Amino acid sequence: MERTQFYFHADDGTKINAYRWESNEKQAIQGIVQLAHGMAEHVLRYDDFCEFLVRHGFIVYGNDHRGHGGTIEAPDDKGFFSEQDGFEKVVADLKRLTDIIKKERPEIPIFLFGHSMGSFLARRYIQRYGTEIKGVILSGTGSDKGILGRAGLLLAKWERKRKGARTPSPLMDKLIFGGFNKSFSPLRTDFDYLSRDETIVDAYIEDEKCGFICTAGFYIDLLYGLKLIHKESELKKTPRSLPVFIISGDKDPVGGEGKEAEAVYELYNQHGHEHVSYKLYEDARHEVLNEINKDEVYDDILRWMQAILKGVLYD
Repeated sequence: MERTQFYFHADDGTKINAYRWESNEKQAIQGIVQLAHGMAEHVLRYDDFCEFLVRHGFIVYGNDHRGHGGTIEAPDDKGFFSEQDGFEKVVADLKRLTDIIKKERPEIPIFLFGHSMGSFLARRYIQRYGTEIKGVILSGTGSDKGILGRAGLLLAKWERKRKGARTPSPLMDKLIFGGFNKSFSPLRTDFDYLSRDETIVDAYIEDEKCGFICTAGFYIDLLYGLKLIHKESELKKTPRSLPVFIISGDKDPVGGEGKEAEAVYELYNQHGHEHVSYKLYEDARHEVLNEINKDEVYDDILRWMQAILKGVLYD
């Protein structure tokens, strides 16, 4: 497998770090997977998944979102999207990468994979650009937070006024993540909720590009985006024929131990979507791609994409 680093510029001129994974050998290409990573991590954490996909005839592209990974250029970029409309700009960055993919690999179908925060971005992407892709996989997603989300947004705005948009917010970090470990005992680390695989958790902790505290401005963008993707007027914009595959661990606190992921599945069904699939993995935590049963998860994603490519899910 060959991994190539490259950069592209967003509509506002921001320099975005990105990668392409492809085979060193000549092979038939089934499709392309575009990755949208989660909060306080970076896209190189998906290397193993990319290698699996490349072995099975896919090319993979992924970028580090603003404020993450190699897209960070200045210290106060870390955990910060933009001074204005950050959530929408990050979604537009994903579309910019899609455009690059289509220019490089015309006629090859594209699947979008989004994990955690990346799943929220992916859900907004398909509201804005759903006709651009063949299908979407949503991993570790969550549902509308209702009054708690609105209260969190107000608190984040207060934090921005008090500390500045680019200042890390331990208060918001505790509000969002503080309860994620409460179901796990005995606790070994602050990040046990990520995976049962201790090597994954330890690598995350040791990675300076992971687990950092995001800024007040970031939390405003995130909570605004979460509210936006659940608005009735925006939900209706997702093409009903677009295949959606929702995956989650039944011990994932981000998805309410499966309840919120199931709620998202029901939401798409209620809006008349024709091809929505859903799978919960027993005892799996937040990062199903990094769980001890990741081979099962990888295979399920592959089979789902192959079914779509063969037209199995279409009438």
